[in-house]
Amino acid sequence: MKRPKGIRFVTQTAMFFALTLLVQAFGFPQMLTGPLVNAFLLLSTIFSGILSGVIIGLFTPWVALLRGILPAPLGPMVPFIMVGNGALVTVFGLLAKRKSLFFEIVGVCLGALVKYLILSQTVRFLVAVPPPVARAMQVPQLVTALLGGAVALGLSRAVERTRLPGRRASG
Repeated sequence: MKRPKGIRFVTQTAMFFALTLLVQAFGFPQMLTGPLVNAFLLLSTIFSGILSGVIIGLFTPWVALLRGILPAPLGPMVPFIMVGNGALVTVFGLLAKRKSLFFEIVGVCLGALVKYLILSQTVRFLVAVPPPVARAMQVPQLVTALLGGAVALGLSRAVERTRLPGRRASG
């Protein structure tokens, strides 16, 4: 994990945000967009730090709502999705600091579970939405976070293997 460091942090965060916006702009179904957005949240955390992932995670639900990826009846869920994204990134980032694939996998699983619990309990107890709409905030959120985590870990490992010997990671 990297600490925020000026222009590199801003540039990397902007790059991951732009890639995330691009994925959302295509308007793919939730089961494709969700894992890719979660993957970019986690990749930004891996390469730029927890703050980077949190910043991007605060904007993605608004973009999803504006693009129609998130149905209009789920508009009241936006703040809770923001919290869920922040939880996913923070839990993952704290565990991934151990620089071990085991802890990264545990971080993905626990982060995804916390995000799922936040969203599923919100539609159960706090925000009244029709049952079919509520289901989109339950198991699909767990699945898309886990799939996004698998993509992020695979891509980050691939990037690390392509680094030149003796070159330090960014940060």
